[in-house]
Amino acid sequence: MNWLKVHQRTAWICGLTLLLPVLLYLSAFFGMWGARQASLAEIHRLEPRIARMQGLIQNESRLREAAVAVDSQVMGLVYPATEERAAVAAILQTNVRDIFTKAGLSVTNSLVLPVRERGNFDYIGIKLTVSGELSELDEALVGIAEYLPLLLIESIDVAPARVPRVRASRNAKAAPVERQVITASLQLLSLRAVQ
Repeated sequence: MNWLKVHQRTAWICGLTLLLPVLLYLSAFFGMWGARQASLAEIHRLEPRIARMQGLIQNESRLREAAVAVDSQVMGLVYPATEERAAVAAILQTNVRDIFTKAGLSVTNSLVLPVRERGNFDYIGIKLTVSGELSELDEALVGIAEYLPLLLIESIDVAPARVPRVRASRNAKAAPVERQVITASLQLLSLRAVQ
């Protein structure tokens, strides 16, 4: 103990020299421990993704079959990419006019709207104005619902049209019969595959 009192400076230097490797060792130990913890956290974060990928790999053939089935169903609901936009729009306009005319409505205006590109499809729109009885409009809407490739109604605006009263018979005592005449403005949409 006497030596420490006499050689304090040397004791400090020896103590710090011995302490330096211990500090370096502890620093390296905690650095490696922190890296290991980060690696374990990354492994735990990736495990669910890897399990999902393994599940996809195991079910790849079933997923491909399902995708082909869905593609074939979708292709039955849209115009194929092999048909030109203008040709599809013209055919669609003619067919829609025919549906409404066969239902007994008179088409007063029809217009092909500009084609909108959205994702894998071209949106081909038709705007038309028709007039006739409400039952005829109902019949035309049934025709629209049955039309393939799929025809969607984007908007519909129906308003009553003014029609003079018609007598059921020439007898003045008979009650007047009113036809339920409407004017409807519709915007229809059909899809064309891009690819």
